[in-house]
Amino acid sequence: MTTYPGCWHAVVDFLKTAGTSTVFGLPADDLVLLAAIQESDLRLVLCRDQRNAAFMATGYALESGRPGVCVIGKGPAATNVLTGVLEASCSRAPLVVLAAGTSAERRGSAAFQELDQLAFVRPLVKWAHRVDHPGRVVAAIQQAWAIASGGVPGPVYLELPDHLLTTEIERTRPWQALPEKPVHRMPEESPALAAIQAARKPVLLVGGGARQRNGDRVIERLADRLGAAVFSTATGRGAVDESHHRFLGLSGLYLPEAAAELWKDADLVIALSSRLEETATFGWEAPPVVQVNLAAEEFSLEFDGHRVIGDVGQVAEDWLNAVSEAPDPEWQRRIAETRDAIFTDAKTTAENSTIARLLQTMDTVLPEDRILVQENGLQDMWSYIFPHLPCRAEAGSIVPSEQTSLGFGAAASGGVALAAPGRQVVAFVGDGAFTLFDADLETFAKERLGVLFVVLCNGGYGWLQSQLDQRRLDGERFSFAGGGLPSTRFDSPVQQRVLDDPARTEDVLRQALAACSDGRVSVLYVPVDLADSPPGLSEVDGDFPAVHP
Repeated sequence: MTTYPGCWHAVVDFLKTAGTSTVFGLPADDLVLLAAIQESDLRLVLCRDQRNAAFMATGYALESGRPGVCVIGKGPAATNVLTGVLEASCSRAPLVVLAAGTSAERRGSAAFQELDQLAFVRPLVKWAHRVDHPGRVVAAIQQAWAIASGGVPGPVYLELPDHLLTTEIERTRPWQALPEKPVHRMPEESPALAAIQAARKPVLLVGGGARQRNGDRVIERLADRLGAAVFSTATGRGAVDESHHRFLGLSGLYLPEAAAELWKDADLVIALSSRLEETATFGWEAPPVVQVNLAAEEFSLEFDGHRVIGDVGQVAEDWLNAVSEAPDPEWQRRIAETRDAIFTDAKTTAENSTIARLLQTMDTVLPEDRILVQENGLQDMWSYIFPHLPCRAEAGSIVPSEQTSLGFGAAASGGVALAAPGRQVVAFVGDGAFTLFDADLETFAKERLGVLFVVLCNGGYGWLQSQLDQRRLDGERFSFAGGGLPSTRFDSPVQQRVLDDPARTEDVLRQALAACSDGRVSVLYVPVDLADSPPGLSEVDGDFPAVHP
């Protein structure tokens, strides 16, 4: 039997056993958690904002595939973390939020920071639980971990009230490992498989759930076997190799113009681990859709077609072994011509866009195995437009969910850096998002995370400003952009430069990367004209809910 002096000592011991090296957060002011951590080698990234802590833990989870851990206090700390929990929920990221809470004997007495935290957290998480009895602490910690990781990953919330801080916790058996995942195989008689075999002009659409499930490049091999064109959703970036000769960019809102006719003429869409959110299906005139997801609640019923429950990697492997290779020659010709046209259009676009040229230079200078972390504003969406900064097989990508929480990418980059030591993490963000994240910029510096921030500066929220201009509203009375560069602290430990000479872009990027390789955080502020917007996106109606300033 093992006895712990309090709940947080039990938590730390479990995390060590589970293989976790890092947690993120801003703990309660009793600081009992710190006492538990200082007796271990667990790394606590002390954040200044609970929302940033959740974003960082979510970035860690998305990159590593393992649960990210966020520790917070109670009351307003719990409300502050909600935006991060929302993002993790929509990103299907295994986030474990460990929160303080009012002691059982003080509830209902107007105790300091007393709040019914379970009531407002529960709708956003897979599981929310408060432990009141010390005998339930060990089981609850293990259950939180298993639920966050199991099935469709997602956030969980576990509240450890103050009366457990110094109450002895007993563990009578070893910490239990995660349950084994069953192996399911496709039946020989499968309507979905029959539809795939009959398709002559198929499209493979790769969603965010395919992340870390494309072992041995089975999705690309399946595309070759089927003769399919390949697209990804925004959150699916990084799951497939964008240098593959069948890859034609992102779908829906971000679809390259040259791919529109080919997409329109497809006779079957095979959606791999996507919920087919609005941005991914924007403008669709879709044929039948075969959907593959881990659970029934992940399917969209907006489209006709067959639905398959299963792990996308296993299903793709089964299909690869079951279908015969008979690609339609005309469809193959059109795929090749479309990819050529996309690259030709990109060259023309770059001649008229400072941001497109910046991305091309970044592609040349950045390491092959870089990880790009993105926001979802107006001008930083240039990085969504294939092929300006492609995500090749060696590279990685982290993209906000359909919620597009402002500041997510900026903060998440820190968690990504800790999940992928030795790889260069680049956050491509707008100045509006960067300003919201700013409270933890020096946290990054203190932790020596070595993230490179490329900040597009239009002086505010470019998306809202573009919508205001389209509607010809009073620009004097209402304004969202034009405020100049963010406040800079050039005497801080963060290396900060203004990139205002395009001729020096490559040199400045190399200098910034050199600083990052030494563990320094580097910020490049890039002044941009609001008119330098991705093709077609600035004209999208502002009522479209998935695009964020």
